[in-house]
Amino acid sequence: MPARNSIPRTPLKSNHDTSRIVSKSNQVLDCFAFTNEALHHSSKRSACYNRFGAVSMMVQSFLTQAFHALSQHKMNVLLTGGAGYIGNHTAVALFEAGHRVVVYDNFSNSERGALKRLEQILGAPVTTIEGDVRDTALLQRTLTEQQIHAVIHFAGLKAVGESVAKPVEYYANNVQGAISLLQAMQATQCKTLVFSSSATVYGDPKYLPIDEAHPTSATNPYGRSKLHIEEILSDLSASEPSWHIAALRYFNPVGAHASGLIGENPNGIPNNLMPFIAQVAVGKLPQLKVFGNDYDTPDGTGVRDYIHVMDLAEGHLAALKFLTQHSGLHTFNLGTGRGYSVLEMIKAFEAASGKPVPFSVAPRRTGDIASCYASVDYSAKQLGWRATRDLKEMCESSWCFQQQTRLS
Repeated sequence: MPARNSIPRTPLKSNHDTSRIVSKSNQVLDCFAFTNEALHHSSKRSACYNRFGAVSMMVQSFLTQAFHALSQHKMNVLLTGGAGYIGNHTAVALFEAGHRVVVYDNFSNSERGALKRLEQILGAPVTTIEGDVRDTALLQRTLTEQQIHAVIHFAGLKAVGESVAKPVEYYANNVQGAISLLQAMQATQCKTLVFSSSATVYGDPKYLPIDEAHPTSATNPYGRSKLHIEEILSDLSASEPSWHIAALRYFNPVGAHASGLIGENPNGIPNNLMPFIAQVAVGKLPQLKVFGNDYDTPDGTGVRDYIHVMDLAEGHLAALKFLTQHSGLHTFNLGTGRGYSVLEMIKAFEAASGKPVPFSVAPRRTGDIASCYASVDYSAKQLGWRATRDLKEMCESSWCFQQQTRLS
């Protein structure tokens, strides 16, 4: 049954993903291109050959147009963990591009109210399925009933410090959850997947900036769970070339939607820097703990590549478009290519909010590294995507969201 917020264009009636059709179209196009090349160079071209060549070119032109239409097809996209911070911002980007979004979430680290605010932004209801990603049967039913063409997999636990304290819980949620999703996708022949990975898979950097060829060696259970899932995806794509998979290695998402209606608002004490700073600035928390000021960085505090969440969301849209034309597993960094220290982030947020952010220095956390920032050249070349929003906009949008959250 079509969802209430389905777009005017009619989605494909089968949930066999469009990438299969696109792949076959590419094969036929390659065949006609080869035929034309052979005819062109043949020393025995006759009128018959020329007529065949003309027909071949006409068919090739038709298939090219058909392929372009398929690559622009508006899809039904399932967002696991779609009620979370990155998920609901990606829902905005997908909806604005004309895709239909279905959210699948167990609300363990997100709030239902965020979906109501998301609907305000979209001006339309959002189809939502409440469930755990480890419930393979429910996932399979959702993929079938909602006629899903592609999945963006956000669901999972994501705090480095917590993962060190609760490693089994992280492997159970992240790795087991990913396997469950892949089993459901296999069963329904939905083979287009964008996976929410992390720059933590690189471990302690061997060089900077970090490109996609950098060796992987995660230093904490969270990072190892992401790396293990990437290895599973690599094995899957090698065994079944019909899969279309992008693993997006995020650096550090921050900021909020320009409306101030959605942003990062974790349950309990924030594990990430920006929402913690924002809650200190608004008076919800007394002070920030800076974990370590003796790193080999300009001011001694950790340096990270912070990316505006809407830039990140648009990166997912670019990856989804890329997958309509490329099979196999493809890995991309999503960052800005510029690192900021913890102290720089504090100063930038104080400037944006006009509020002081008191802090104290605490010992380093297990698993943390000194510096981490991306090389984004490959993503720019392959996806045609770059982050465009600066640190000022990251802080201002985060402060706007924090103020609205306080008032609501």
